[in-house]
Amino acid sequence: MQKITTFLWFNDKAEEAANFYVSIFKNSKILNVARYGDAGPGPKGSVMTVTFQIEGQDFIALNGGPHYSFTPGISLLVNCENQVEVDDLWSKLTTGGKEVQCGWLQDKYGLSWQIIPKAFFELMSGKDPAKSQRVFKAMMQMTKLDIETLKRA
Repeated sequence: MQKITTFLWFNDKAEEAANFYVSIFKNSKILNVARYGDAGPGPKGSVMTVTFQIEGQDFIALNGGPHYSFTPGISLLVNCENQVEVDDLWSKLTTGGKEVQCGWLQDKYGLSWQIIPKAFFELMSGKDPAKSQRVFKAMMQMTKLDIETLKRA
C-alpha cells in the first residue's frame, strides 16, 4: 500500500462510484471490497469499503452514511496529454454531474475534478509573464479547457 492514500466518504454509493471511476480510466482496477459484519454500523454483508486504483494511484471509498459530503475544497486533478483526452474525460465525468469553470467539474457523486491539459501548465510556466497572464485570463473564461484557445491567448 502506498504511504498516503486518498480516502473518499460516500453515503452508500462507494462500490458504484469505484466501478464508475475504474471504467473511465486506463490502468485502473478494483483491488478489494470489504463488507460490514455483525458490529455494523452498516447492514451486515453490505459494502463498507472498496479499495481501487485509478492510473496506478490507490483510493479507498467508504459507505459511511450521510454525515459528510464532498466539497470543491478538495479535487482530483488529471493531467491530460491532449484535447482528445480532455474531451473524453470531460464527457464521461460530467455525465450526471455538472460543469463548473476553469476546467473543473463535479461528477454525479459530488466529487470535484480538474481536467487540465499539460499544455496549460507549459503555457503558464513560460518565460513571458504577459503571455502567462493572457493564458490565465483565457482559462478564466472557459468551462472545459480548450488547448488551441489557450495557445492563441
